[in-house]
Amino acid sequence: MTINPDLQGRSYPAAEVYDVGREKIREFARAVKATHPAHFDVDAAKALGHTDLVAPPTFAIIIAQRADAQLIEDPDAGIDFSRVVHADQRFTHHRPIVAGDRLVAELHVDGVRAMGGGAMITTRSEIFALAADDSKEPVTTTTSSILVRGEGQ
Repeated sequence: MTINPDLQGRSYPAAEVYDVGREKIREFARAVKATHPAHFDVDAAKALGHTDLVAPPTFAIIIAQRADAQLIEDPDAGIDFSRVVHADQRFTHHRPIVAGDRLVAELHVDGVRAMGGGAMITTRSEIFALAADDSKEPVTTTTSSILVRGEGQ
């Protein structure tokens, strides 16, 4: 199946809420070898002016990948995940992610470029923190490029 060129401009709404917990931050920090005390110790994070533990900057990938899954799983997209190669990932942080955040991500397909039998797809995830009144505060924008290899590649 070929990649649907009409994907460009498509958006996927925020799906399930991701609750950021202290242990999730600590586990991620250990996994990526982030050693700053603000990732592990609440008092260290508060001393820096944060309300709770601070996630390493790349923690946002967890939420972004959940948003990306909507595109990958969309049967209209024509993406065979076994043929996907991750090409690029960028983060623009509007504020740190901290324990206690309730995050959602909206996915936007910003580009689809045919390449041989495959395609390069560029997506943007807008990650927001939900307030108690369900208003949204921008947290991180991620931009990702994936290469979907064509048959025989």
